[in-house]
Amino acid sequence: MALTLISKAFAEDEPIPTKYALTGENVFPPLAWNGAPDETRSFALIVEDPDAPSGTFRHCGIANIPARWDGLAESVDTLQEQALRFYKNDFGNARYDGPQPPSGDPPHRYIFRLAALDVPRVTLPEAAGAEAMWRTVRKHMLAEASLTGIYQS
Repeated sequence: MALTLISKAFAEDEPIPTKYALTGENVFPPLAWNGAPDETRSFALIVEDPDAPSGTFRHCGIANIPARWDGLAESVDTLQEQALRFYKNDFGNARYDGPQPPSGDPPHRYIFRLAALDVPRVTLPEAAGAEAMWRTVRKHMLAEASLTGIYQS
C-alpha cells in the first residue's frame, strides 16, 4: 500500500476553504494519512506554493512527527505538542501561515507534502527554515505523499 495524504477540509485539486487562508482564520487544516512503510521512524511535512511570483513559497515546515501518528489535527501549530518541530516558513514564522496569493493572480496551488522517514528526529539549527528542513529530510525519505489544494484571493 502506498502512502496517501488526505484532508477532511478539502479534496485533491479542490479549493482550500478561506478558514485555512492567511486572509481568513489562518488555521492549519486537518490532515490524515495511511500506508506508511513499516520502517517509518517519523514524518515530516512541508506546505509549498509553486505558483508564487518570486518562485516556490513555503507556508509551513514540520519535522519530528511521531511514527505512531496517522494525522495532524486542525490548528496543530497552536497546540503545545512537544514532539513536533516547526521550522520558519517564508513569512519568517515557525508555524503555519495559509494561502495568500497576490490579488488578481490566477488560482495558486498549495501542495502539502508528507514524508515518511527512516530517522526518529531531524535536528537543524533554530534559524533553519522549512526549505532547509525539507532538503535534510529528503535524504531520509522512505515514501512521500502529497495533497494539492487551490486558492485564489
